[in-house]
Amino acid sequence: MSEALAKIQRQIQWNRLIAVVEEQAQTMIRTAFSTTVREAGDLSAGIFDLQGRMLAQAVTGTPGHVNSMMESVGHFLAKFPAETMQPGDHYITNDPWLGTGHLHDLTVVTPAFRKGRIVGLFANTAHIIDIGGLGMGPEGRSVFEEGLYIPIVKCFDRGAPNETFFDFLRAGSRTPVELEGDVYSLCACNDAGARRLVEMLDEFDMDSLDPLAEFIFDSSLAATLEEIRKLPQGTYRAEIRSDGYEAPVTLQAAMTVEEARIVVDYAGTSGLSTRGINVPPAYCRAYACFGIKCVVAPEIPNNWASLSPFQMQIPEGCILNAPRPYPVSVRHVVGQLLPDLMMGCLHQAVPGRVNAEGSSALWNPPLRGGAQVSGQAAEVEDFEIITFNSGGTGARPGKDGLDGIAFPSGVRTMPVEATENVAPVIFWRKELRPDSAGAGRTRGGFGQVMEIGAKGDAEFAVNAIFDRVANPPKGREGGGEGAAGWVGLNDDNGTPLRTKGFQVIPKGRRLLLKLPGGGGMGDPASRDPALVKRDVADGLISKQAARELYGVEV
Repeated sequence: MSEALAKIQRQIQWNRLIAVVEEQAQTMIRTAFSTTVREAGDLSAGIFDLQGRMLAQAVTGTPGHVNSMMESVGHFLAKFPAETMQPGDHYITNDPWLGTGHLHDLTVVTPAFRKGRIVGLFANTAHIIDIGGLGMGPEGRSVFEEGLYIPIVKCFDRGAPNETFFDFLRAGSRTPVELEGDVYSLCACNDAGARRLVEMLDEFDMDSLDPLAEFIFDSSLAATLEEIRKLPQGTYRAEIRSDGYEAPVTLQAAMTVEEARIVVDYAGTSGLSTRGINVPPAYCRAYACFGIKCVVAPEIPNNWASLSPFQMQIPEGCILNAPRPYPVSVRHVVGQLLPDLMMGCLHQAVPGRVNAEGSSALWNPPLRGGAQVSGQAAEVEDFEIITFNSGGTGARPGKDGLDGIAFPSGVRTMPVEATENVAPVIFWRKELRPDSAGAGRTRGGFGQVMEIGAKGDAEFAVNAIFDRVANPPKGREGGGEGAAGWVGLNDDNGTPLRTKGFQVIPKGRRLLLKLPGGGGMGDPASRDPALVKRDVADGLISKQAARELYGVEV
């Protein structure tokens, strides 16, 4: 076979591999019990070589999951070497330091066999509704309070379920049926990927993935290094602030662009928290790498090789380098600000390729009700649910930001009907929030207004995990800030609630959320007046804001 024909065949095989892992992810979505997976797509799926290096990831999934899962397969292999694995084996953990950052994420690794020989590994991660403990929220003072801690163990041994494991799993959760069902779903999706991989290997008469892996890694690394060499070398610094829990949190980064790598040093970042907003280092690397890659090499496939030039120096004692057993349940509240921080650095090097700051961290209220909140006075059945929602994204250099869209996590907004179908809650309002977008030549995306109650306006509770309230998203190049978020009750006084922590919504009241908007890009006075008038006509910008922010009379 000629070299040119071989390259064409490798490209075809690469495309097939993407189809394999996407079917892997879609199988999970179709079979999952948790609404977080089947409705929001809060998951990752990928294929790895026998050294634990990620070859390809599914299109469906989140950077926080897939980029930290990329590290986790190596931990599985350290405990269960590839040569000891058998067909039908499935391995699982939710260890935040060996998986994807908190106990609510289950990671499953499964070997794929062809003709009795192991040829690859499939891995996936999914966010589940409940893992026991205090529930998803920042209140824990150690990881041991945050839920059931699963070390790397076999959940299936040669196709047979580990009944002892499943006994512990069911006993440790408020939603045992959903949790057990999700584990079966994760194993099924890896099996689907393994079957498709074997079909692909048979079709191309391949005994090993190694030649294809070498092609993928060499091509991806070379392309990434080529993009890095286009950047002006130097050190660029940025800072961003989070609302924090006990006190505000400052994230600092010094990004050094060299000829063949980009190194980020987080010296100066705030220290560890006593509550669950701490970030395990793998999760820090996951979102920081994603933020860099979005700007530097967005078209290059995401795999072990293309991420390897992005290196992190995270000081010990820093909130981005939480050690065991620090609480980490809502590590996303801080971790999802990292792409904005990376873009703050890169804006100094390639300003035309960077967005303004957005709402960034998801607004995903965990809701709980029934006897576990109200005791014998409960008026609704026990429930535990979480719903994913987002504010606006930051303005882009040539386009407005996106409204109510999750960036950087990439999860879908959950339909209210799906949540109302599985829990006794009612979403009385879910609409775009006028005047929440940061003004600019291109404006930010709009946040949302949400009003949530229990059926019959019964008492229920929220475990608040919100940010961007005291520190709204900033604009760039003269663009305005996005509107700050707000959390409170729907009463006449507009009673505010804490942005983080477990709080009871009293009978007769509802939870009111005002999600932040994205920052603007450029001088608002340079915005096309026709676009301003369009937003006023659509009810997104008030006439007063049009006049005061843009100088446009409507």
